[in-house]
Amino acid sequence: MNLILGSQSPRRRELMAGLDIPFKAITIDSSELYPSNLKAGDIPIYISREKAQAYLPELKPDELLVTADTIVWLDGQMLGKPKDMDDARRMLRLLSGKTHQVYTGVTFTHLDAQTWQSVMESLVDCTDVTFRNLTDAEIDYYVEKYRPLDKAGAYGIQEFIGYIGVCGMNGSYFNVMGFPVEKVYSALKHFA
Repeated sequence: MNLILGSQSPRRRELMAGLDIPFKAITIDSSELYPSNLKAGDIPIYISREKAQAYLPELKPDELLVTADTIVWLDGQMLGKPKDMDDARRMLRLLSGKTHQVYTGVTFTHLDAQTWQSVMESLVDCTDVTFRNLTDAEIDYYVEKYRPLDKAGAYGIQEFIGYIGVCGMNGSYFNVMGFPVEKVYSALKHFA
């Protein structure tokens, strides 16, 4: 099957490339809205499936589409992408000195060879991340220099704030980057 990564995220594209499996990357425009009754890991699974649905009319029988979404979950609340720089600062202040969860939902979509119906299989990964107490100066520096408006929870673990702020982690580092490549690789072997 021809592998398609439906993501505009440069981090997901880089991580997928690290698996040394040929793939084509495309951008899918879809809503990131979700039903308000969903919690934690159910949210990114729902959104990754919505992304797959948006591409379904284009999907060919010899293609396997991979879509993903990542959220930060803190104290029963979802932190998505910040709407502006002040919102990014607010999120980082919330995360400071606490442990939160990063959930990534990944959906694999293909067409059944006999029925031509779409088949979706999803997985979710969760990583606990603990931040030390961050100063306002550290938060301001990070937000101004790195402009994390495209990142769930307003941070990238592979950037300055991850270097100086993350003091503990339980789970996949790559999941926190937005793509649990270990689980994706295992899942892809089933489609080979």
